[in-house]
Amino acid sequence: MSEEKSLNFLEEIIEEHLKEGRYTSIVTRFPPEPNGYLHIGHASSICLNFGLTKKYPGYTNLRFDDTNPDTEDTEYVDSIKADVRWLGFEWKHERYASDYFDQLFEFALKLIDKGLAYVDESSSEEIASMKGSPTEPGRNSPFRDRTIDENRDLFLRMKNGEFPDGSRTLRAKIDMAHINMLMRDPILYRIKRAHHHRTGDKWCIYPMYDFAHGQSDSIEEITHSICTMEFVPHRELYDWLIEKLGIYPSHQYEFARRNINYTVTSKRKLLQLVNEGHVTGWDDPRMPTVSGLRRRGYTPESIREFCERIGIAKRDNLVDVGLLEFCVREHLNRIALRRMVVLNPLKLVITNYEQGEEMLTMDNNPEDVSAGNREIPFSAELYIEQEDFMEEPPKKYFRLAPGQMVRLKSAYIIRCEEVVKNPDGSIRELRCVYIPESRSGHDTSGINVKGTLHWVSARHAIKAEVRLYDRLFRVEDPTDEEGDFKEYLNPASLVTVEGAFAEPSLASAGHHDRFQFIRNGYFVLDSSATPETLIFNKTVSLKDGWTRPKTDK
Repeated sequence: MSEEKSLNFLEEIIEEHLKEGRYTSIVTRFPPEPNGYLHIGHASSICLNFGLTKKYPGYTNLRFDDTNPDTEDTEYVDSIKADVRWLGFEWKHERYASDYFDQLFEFALKLIDKGLAYVDESSSEEIASMKGSPTEPGRNSPFRDRTIDENRDLFLRMKNGEFPDGSRTLRAKIDMAHINMLMRDPILYRIKRAHHHRTGDKWCIYPMYDFAHGQSDSIEEITHSICTMEFVPHRELYDWLIEKLGIYPSHQYEFARRNINYTVTSKRKLLQLVNEGHVTGWDDPRMPTVSGLRRRGYTPESIREFCERIGIAKRDNLVDVGLLEFCVREHLNRIALRRMVVLNPLKLVITNYEQGEEMLTMDNNPEDVSAGNREIPFSAELYIEQEDFMEEPPKKYFRLAPGQMVRLKSAYIIRCEEVVKNPDGSIRELRCVYIPESRSGHDTSGINVKGTLHWVSARHAIKAEVRLYDRLFRVEDPTDEEGDFKEYLNPASLVTVEGAFAEPSLASAGHHDRFQFIRNGYFVLDSSATPETLIFNKTVSLKDGWTRPKTDK
């Protein structure tokens, strides 16, 4: 009997809350800012938030934190929705912080009327200088003691556009000597004339994240607001605002980020890679974005499995990207159709093969009997990989060499008889003979060989471009190294093979089909491919480089 999986700390909290009757159902939210594409770190948060409401009674909202109009765009909104759905989740309500701008404005007036917020005319530099330090208290703003009527009038005038950008802010009136520096009269609103992707030019003041976040949670009656650990210091302000406004008591819980080696997930850094042309776009298959992983051939099942395996904790950790590769390799091994593709072709002629051509049977996936079989054409002229032949082989070399025999996969045993060269000394073709009695499944030859090669029939082969992707960075933690992180980009992260030959069945490949190119790795048809121009992206190699932890069962 399998061992029951232990609960993570959030599941323990939720089960306790349900048991004591604090909630009969739970509500979570995934709150991305629409200023970029989702990456693998977001996938972990998506799986966590939606996973909890799949396990326990309740639902999850998708809420866009669109309080910074300068960097936000509907392009990102659309991509985020597509990514969440592709990962296998559906939200109950689609919400935007901008849905609540009128209500948030009323909340701000309520704080002013309670004497808990004031309009400050200090510059951002002056406000920073008055903040103090972790060991020294801050200083009160000279505008802190304005009357409620003055603050209300000034805030209304801020809303009406009477003041220039950056000239005034609305600040909470808490304590400039507070041990938590985020509680030293934090800014709640700023003046910013910027066109908003949803509200247009209606507003020239926008709430700060710390003000919009908790109040939006409260409006939606989110029971468990799950954030990453950098928001721990913000929780005190989150609770203070909810308490002073007397609104639904949402509560914030934090978990640690899971950073992945050989990559970066900072949106700012990813945007640099895109804008400076180091990658072809947000969906470049080398990018850690969900759209990049999808284009590279990763499956939603493998990403969900990865997120499940890394789990959640309260301490940051660097996760081996090999685990992500392991998860997709495990899934693709079960579902990918086997196909033969020669990346660097070497022509091989079977001199005693006289029947012209025949159709041979090959299984589509030995791991899945229901995948059935296919017919592949075999003829006297074939292509094999250049690396599968060596003119002067070392000992224990089991591929093709002069006088040496190998099996052609699902076909016959052949022996190399002659190497034909070009005037420059390069090999033009190999001339071989085959053993007619050695056909796979019907072998009566009694000959045993140790090497098996994949191949394609030259007459029937179709041309393809194959893109071999590797890790984008050549060091484990590029952000932890000296200098510009882009100095550590891997120059071999993309190798393009333009002269590959594929078996003819791949002419009908679809964009959602996954393939194992026998002996070469797992591949997917690129989104830019057409029936006339086949382009395949390498998802992951066949070899597993991830070392399973000793405690992993």
